[in-house]
Amino acid sequence: MLTLLLYVLIVGLVAAMLFLLASAVFGRSEELGPLPQGTTATVLPAEGLTGADVRALRFQQVVRGYKAGEVDWALQRLAERIDELEFELAQVRQWQAQVSAGQEHR
Repeated sequence: MLTLLLYVLIVGLVAAMLFLLASAVFGRSEELGPLPQGTTATVLPAEGLTGADVRALRFQQVVRGYKAGEVDWALQRLAERIDELEFELAQVRQWQAQVSAGQEHR
């Protein structure tokens, strides 16, 4: 009788551990609608991207890390903004060089 009781307790303990593990891995059965294809829940402003926006950026975590599509999207946006700023900086430097060259000829 004791063996049967011990067997039932061990099976119950193993079942509880498997339930907790499955709950941690797969969530709590909450139903959320899927995001449309090609979109992301990650948010960055369309214009005027700042360092604070980048610092506040968060990605969804999945079992093996972050969603690669969201990280790629954010990096693409940041790269485009950096290219814009580099281009604007080059234009300002060129304008400054022209202005200083014009003042030297006076």
